[in-house]
Order: sequence, then C-alpha cells, then structure tokens
Amino acid sequence: MDTIAAIATAYGIGSISIVRLSGDRAYEIALKLSKKDKLLPRYATLSYLYTKDKIVIDEAILIYFKSPNSFTGEDIVEFQCHGGVVAANVILKEIISHGARLANPGEFSKRAFLNNKIDLTKAEAIAKIIEIKSEDALKLLSKQLRGDLKEYIDDLRDKLVEILAFIEVNIDYAEEDLPKDLEDDIKNKLDYIEKTVEKTLHTSLQKEGLVNGFDIAIVGKPNVGKSSLLNKLVNYQRAIISEIAGTTRDTIEEELKIGTHLVKIVDTAGIRDAKDTIEKIGVQRSLESMKNAEIVFALFDISHECDKEDEAVIKMINKYKDNKKIFVFLNKSDLEQKFDLSKLKNFTPIKISAKNDVDIVVKSLKEYLDRTAKDDSMLLTTNRQIQSCQNALEAIKRAKEPLKNGELELFAYEINDAIDHISSITTKFERDEILDKMFGSFCLGK
Repeated sequence: MDTIAAIATAYGIGSISIVRLSGDRAYEIALKLSKKDKLLPRYATLSYLYTKDKIVIDEAILIYFKSPNSFTGEDIVEFQCHGGVVAANVILKEIISHGARLANPGEFSKRAFLNNKIDLTKAEAIAKIIEIKSEDALKLLSKQLRGDLKEYIDDLRDKLVEILAFIEVNIDYAEEDLPKDLEDDIKNKLDYIEKTVEKTLHTSLQKEGLVNGFDIAIVGKPNVGKSSLLNKLVNYQRAIISEIAGTTRDTIEEELKIGTHLVKIVDTAGIRDAKDTIEKIGVQRSLESMKNAEIVFALFDISHECDKEDEAVIKMINKYKDNKKIFVFLNKSDLEQKFDLSKLKNFTPIKISAKNDVDIVVKSLKEYLDRTAKDDSMLLTTNRQIQSCQNALEAIKRAKEPLKNGELELFAYEINDAIDHISSITTKFERDEILDKMFGSFCLGK
C-alpha cells in the first residue's frame, strides 16, 4: 500500500503545523529528512529537517508511531514544525519527492478502519467532531468515539444472532414444530429488541439538534411580533418591522448560542390565507420551516381576540405537539389581554413583550436545551446510522408473522436481513458467528 502524507493542521498562521506520514516507507522517509540513524517509538525527537540537497528546511519535533500501535495501524511519523503556510508545505513537498504521495481526503481514517483500528461509528464521530460548532455535539460524539454506540449496537446484534442460532438449529435438527415455550421466548426477545430500536430512533430524530444545532421556527399570523422577537434575540435589527401585515415575505435565519447550545432561529412569514403569489410562497416556506424544525416558537398577540388565523396556527402546533417541542408565547403582554387562553388548553403559554424584554424566552429555551443535553439515551448521529436502524426495525417487524405461522425459513431470512442492517452501523456480519452461537449455546448430537 502506498505511503501517504498530508498536512494535518488547518491552513493559516499558527505556532505549530503538523505533517503526518503513514505507510510502509514512513520510517525510512523520516530518517532521510532528519539525517538520523533511528527514531525511538513514541518519543519526541528534536531534529533539523533537510532537503535532498542538504539544505535545512526547519527545526521540528518528530514522533514515530510503530505499526500496529498507531492511528492507522501502519508506521506513522508526525513532523511538528513551525506554523505558517510555508514550512509545512516545503516539508510535505520534500516527503513526496522521496516516494510518498499526497493523501486523499479521509484516507488516514479509511486506513484505520481497514486495519481494524476503528469501526464505522468511530470514523463517523471523527468526521463530525471536525465540523461541529457546539459543546453538546462534542460531548455526544466523544461518547461515540470511546465506543459507547458500538457496544450498544453489538449488544443488539448479539441478541439477534442468538435468536437466529436458535431458529437455524430447529430448522436443521427438529422434525416437529417449534416448541411453544421456545417460540414465546423468541417472541419476547424480539419484542424487546423492537422496542429498544424504536426508542433509539425516536430519540435520535427528536434530538438531532444536539449534533447539528437545533432549528427553531418562529410562527404565527402576521403582525404578532415574530420579527421583533428575532431582532431582540440576536440583539440587532435583523428583520424589518412594520405595522403592515405581511412585511416578512421570506424566511430569515440567524445562528446564535444559548448557553452551550447552538441554535438557528428562523423567522417566517405570517401564516394566513395570502392573496398575492409572493406572499403565498412565503407562507408555504413558513409551513416547511415548521415541519423541519425541532423546536417551534408559536406567537400570539395577547391584545387581540383569537381569530381564524390564530386558530389555524393553533391547529398546526397541535399537529406537531407530540414530536416537537412547542413554546407558546403571548406577545404584547404590556397591553390589555383580549386573547381567549382556553384556545391554548394543550399548552402552557408564556407572556412576553418582544420589543422590551425576552429574557424569559432565553431562560425557558436554555432550561429545555440543558435537560435535553443531560439525557444519556443512546443517540444515532448520522443519516446512515438512522437509515440502517430503520431498515433493521422493518425487517424485525416483518419477521413476526412467519414466526407466528411456523415459517421458520422465512423468519430466519428476515432476521438475517435485520442483522445485516444493524451490523452495517459498525462492522459487517460474518456467518461464522452463527456457528459460534449454535455450538456455544447447545450440545448438539447428544
């Protein structure tokens, strides 16, 4: 396999840059650049680095990680040189001149996976950690990096393999129907796995914002103060405010930090039966923003009676109340109350004045996000992981009918499918595991 090299630190001005070299010739190339006779594994060696013409490039620290005790499982040498845009590039160019090649994006992690140093969950956690913007995401991904998700998936996988082992033994060796007590035991185990996977999927979809940042849609009819709330939250005049209904024609987005949490606030067009084409498009985008958001701020004007437009908004938030966090705010609380609070019986409205003070909005949101972040439920962090779990869940549900009807071959086929999907989150399923379970759990031939 080729020896690969790349600059491992971000491009720009800094105190240190790191050039990473991995492969069979990494150690040999490092010795050529440093003019050293040897490098001790895992020791920091201060050395000048030279070109082929014996011209000094830089004074750097070299750290040698001997195979297989390295990130990629290959020989790795890291060159810690002075920062900036020149030294690291010259060192990289010199390394390539000695026979290494420039690494492709993600190739170090790919080699780590191929050499069984990391599984797919760790590889995905590494990729996400590079991109994240919030402390919540870092805490969640660090759990995945240390193997929590792998342990969880492996446990589900082992339970499914055990069920399959029971069934395949009966297919091969039993002449009669599956014993009733064994069928009930398998059904109970399958029910447990199904509920566990369903809970994980539900929690992961509901709390996706812990990794990517929470999307918050501000919704309401025209002129209830949505733009005023956005402006107050971001602390500048981001949205145009006017007494004219329908001023906001498109969605307006802003990112901000609430405590340690990253959120994206989306101010939407007022929801009503729009007449002109542009406003209709704006209203449709409002509905889409609400559908895609994890959190919804529903605003109502406390100084006006509840009308048909308010009732349309209430109908929509009732539709989403079971799978989204809905905050209901009664704006313009400094004015006389005319809004009928009984219309909002499924919610706990909070009175605010968006123009004057939104501290209670920030406090309520922060408390909710803090509670969400403290939940230790296992979460899936990528669309691939979620899709694999969904596919496994569908196979498990399909398996129930053939089990009930005694169609063991079809049942085994569906369980095999479930194992393949759940295994794809971490590592590929090997058929030898069935034999291990069969001969480990049963005493065949006696």
